[in-house]
Amino acid sequence: MSAGITLDLSSGVPPYEQIRAQVSALVAAGTLIEGARLPTVRDLAADLGIAPGTVQRAYRELEARGVVRSRRRAGTVVAMGAGGGAAAAVQGRARDFVRGARAAGLDDDGILDLVRGALMTA
Repeated sequence: MSAGITLDLSSGVPPYEQIRAQVSALVAAGTLIEGARLPTVRDLAADLGIAPGTVQRAYRELEARGVVRSRRRAGTVVAMGAGGGAAAAVQGRARDFVRGARAAGLDDDGILDLVRGALMTA
């Protein structure tokens, strides 16, 4: 049970960052809701075939950003308000943008390049 998280080990993006980004995206999209429990560090590491320390680093980064909270014996869960607020207000616009970009023939990498470019100039 990897919660829909996959890794591209040939990517230049470190595995912990891939996990962090995917969990953040799942929360922002509303796929993971407040209070949803993430897999244990050991379970996710075993599912993905990586060291537990890699998953632990991703979870620490997510906690530092307020996306999840971790407690001994309670596990790691999506934090209160992590997917709401401003993110919810623009979620529909983001989906519309992606649909429009795909209709224009862009692949996911091209769409991400556009977003990264916009972030750099905003």
